[in-house]
Parts: sequence; structure tokens; C-alpha cells
Amino acid sequence: MKKWIVLLCFMLIASVFVPFSPAKASSHFTDVGNTHRAHAEISYLVNKGIANGYSDNRFNPARQVTRAEAAAMLGRALNLNGSQRNTPFTDVGKGNMASGYIVEMSKKGIISGYPDGSFQPNKVLKRGEMALLIGRAFNMGTTVSAASKSLMDKGIAQGLPGGSFGTELQIIRADFSVFLARTLNADFRVKPGEVSFGTTMYVNTGSDTLNMRSGPGTSHRVISSLKHATVVGVGTVSNGWAHVKVNNVIGYVSYSYLTTSKPGSVLPSPPPSAASDLTVIIDPGHGAHDPGGVGYGHQEKNVVLNIGRHMKSYFDMVPINAKMTRNSDVFVTLQDRAKFASRNDGDIFVSLHTNALNGAANGQETFYYAKTAANNTNVQQSRALAIYLQERMQETWPLRDRGVNPFGYGNFAVLRENTVPAALVEMGFIDSSIDIKYINNEAHRKAMGKALFLGTLDYFYHYEGRTDVLPYYKTVGATVSKKHH
Repeated sequence: MKKWIVLLCFMLIASVFVPFSPAKASSHFTDVGNTHRAHAEISYLVNKGIANGYSDNRFNPARQVTRAEAAAMLGRALNLNGSQRNTPFTDVGKGNMASGYIVEMSKKGIISGYPDGSFQPNKVLKRGEMALLIGRAFNMGTTVSAASKSLMDKGIAQGLPGGSFGTELQIIRADFSVFLARTLNADFRVKPGEVSFGTTMYVNTGSDTLNMRSGPGTSHRVISSLKHATVVGVGTVSNGWAHVKVNNVIGYVSYSYLTTSKPGSVLPSPPPSAASDLTVIIDPGHGAHDPGGVGYGHQEKNVVLNIGRHMKSYFDMVPINAKMTRNSDVFVTLQDRAKFASRNDGDIFVSLHTNALNGAANGQETFYYAKTAANNTNVQQSRALAIYLQERMQETWPLRDRGVNPFGYGNFAVLRENTVPAALVEMGFIDSSIDIKYINNEAHRKAMGKALFLGTLDYFYHYEGRTDVLPYYKTVGATVSKKHH
């Protein structure tokens, strides 16, 4: 009797950790139904024994791909010897499921380890790394740029909305399966002119749902409502609207509610007295083919996006809504940035930038538009917002104070054409040997995101008289500023 109990326990444990066999997995995935955008490609790989599911009847299509998993799938696709064995890497033992494929792939120069002798099998794969591995394995390029271009030219992969390939974005199992299946079977490839919804993004609406419409605009009928964190396949983006596919339904959604990283759980609904009626628009400047200022190996577009995400992360801790004009490396026109606030019921608009002047200047400054003949007549509000943002920036990065500047220096389209109180911050000079010490440091960038968050609270409290924002200072261990306007 005891032997049977031991045997039964062993069988149960094995069933948890052993993947499905390909034949069984192809038709039993509870999370990859017939309407899933990658159903055909996943089934193709599973039936060929290249990809596996898990013993809980799931494929986990939205899970990120590790280096070990990529080596195993590519190794099977190349029909390499995957017998588990010792490896030359310090962190990949014989017991690693991919050890044999890692050895074979490294011998062929398709994949390699790191200078310290490690392989980092559990490190998550990025899109650029995926392109390079496929490029090396199938003679499609030996550099990230060449492989990425080859994959796009052959209809295997598509770039992100806005034109970039998204080399630094992490890749999930569904997308890796699509790219590998298209590599092996040309029937899956995207034909010229055909829309591919191959870019994975997520709905980020907090507690609300997102309307999917039949056309790009609010005048078109609603065909579906998408919940927070829903996975969508994005084809193209134009005028703030994304052409998307969700469970075989194709339509359009507002691009401002999509993000490339899976959002967290929905925050609890705020009490009626909380400032949940406020919406802050965060505008990371530049993007895609427009890098902005460049200095010391850094591009403005990447720095401001990073700080913008940090800034939004603080708003995500409180009931105030925060929406970003871009949350990935895409290009948004100045006109669309300016219109974004009114389209999204924004209360204030904060545009994020760094400066550059051939290394000849340094410091921080904030702009607002003061010519009332323009669309934006919120001059006094914009000035107050600029003052509080500048004060918080100065507290956080002790750089030269270049002041708050009105029209004359502040004649920027995102300010001039806006319809809400708007300010543009220049957080430092990216080509300054002084300022770069803060700009290139992740901890300092996170601190700047917090500073800009606090600057907006200061504006709402001191200028708008919104005492309901006071509890939010405690959320981040801060206190309200002095009155400056």
C-alpha cells in the first residue's frame, strides 16, 4: 500500500513539471483557442515537436521567453542533438532541459555566453536578440540591424507602430512562435501590403474598459469593450488610433490606452472625495526616427520616456489619472501631442525634454506659452504649473537654475496649440559633462519622475485649491511645497 502511495505521489509531481507531448498539446491548450492570433503558428510548432506546452493544459502565450527556451526551440527547429549534457557555462548544468541545445548552438556560433563564463539561461530575450538568433541560425544576418531588416523584408516580422523594430522590448512566447513559424514556413509570412497584427501590447485603463470601434475615431460605432490588461495585436497607428486585433475581432482603439509592458492589477476605486476627476497628460518628447538631443551615448527620446514612465508610476499609486502621449519608441506628431489633452479630458499637460548645445551649456529650465492670442489661453495657470515643476526639479537635481521662461523662448507647438495649462521641462543638457551625471543614472531618473509628480500636486494644491490631493504626498513620503506663484 505504501509503495502505491509513493508511486502515486511521484506521478502527481511529474505531471506538474513535465511538458505536454506535442501531439497532445496542439489541441488542448486552454489559453490558445481557435481565435487566438497565434493559434496557427503555435499549432504548427507544437505538431513538429519544436514547441511544448505545460502540464496544466496551457501554452502561456503571454509569458516572456528566456534564453534557454529560445535555444531549445531553435535547436529543435534546426534538428540539433538536444541530449542533456555538461556545458562550458558555469550556470548551465547537465540537468538544464536546454543544456544539449545550448552546447550545440554555441558550437555553431548561433548563441554565446558572457565574459564571466555564464550563459544566463533565465534571462528574458529581447526582440533584437530574437532577430539576431534567427538571423544567425538561418543565414539572415549576423548583426541585430541586419537581421531585423531581413526579417522585416521577408515578411517574418514587422516593426512597431512608428517604424522602429523595438529591439529592446522583451518578447513573449506567442510572438516568438509566430516569428519562428514564419521563418520555417513561408505560408505564414506577411505579404506586401497585408496588415499584420504582430506587435503585442496591453490595454492600460485601470478600472475602466476601453472601447474598440469600427473605425479610427469616436464617431464610429463601438464593436467591443476591452478590459484592463487585455492583450491586443497592433497593426498600425495613425492620428492617435491603433488598428488592433483581439480574439479574431479587428477594430480601432485609442493608442494612448495601450502599453508595451503588462500593467499591474486594477487599483481599487477611490472614495468620492479623492481627486479621481483629475487627469495629467505626460508627454515624453521625440521618439522613433526623431532621437532629440544626443550626448555621451544617450538619446533624449529614451531618457525622457524612461522618466515619463517613472512619473506615471507615482500617479498609478494614487487616484489621479495619468496618460502618456507615447509609452514606447514611437513618433507622435506635435499636432497630435497638443490635441492629446483635449481628446483625453486632460487637466494639465507636462512635456518632458532634455537640452543640448554642443556641450557649451548646462542647467534646467521650464517653459510656458504666454501669448494669449494662441489657442492656449491658460497663461496664468501654465505659468504656475511651470514654477512648481521647476522648483521640484531644482530640489532633486542641483543643477544650474535657468528659470521659468514665457513666450519668446516658450514658442513650442505642444504649448502654443494646447487647450489646457501646459508646461515644457528641460531637465538638463544631455551633452553637458555636469548634467549627464544625473541624466544617465537610473536612480536619479526615478527621483526626477517623483519630482515632476510632486510638482503637479503642488500646482493642484496651491493654484487650483485642491486640498483633496494632500494625502497623496504621504504616499511617497513627501510634504507639500511652499507657495511660489
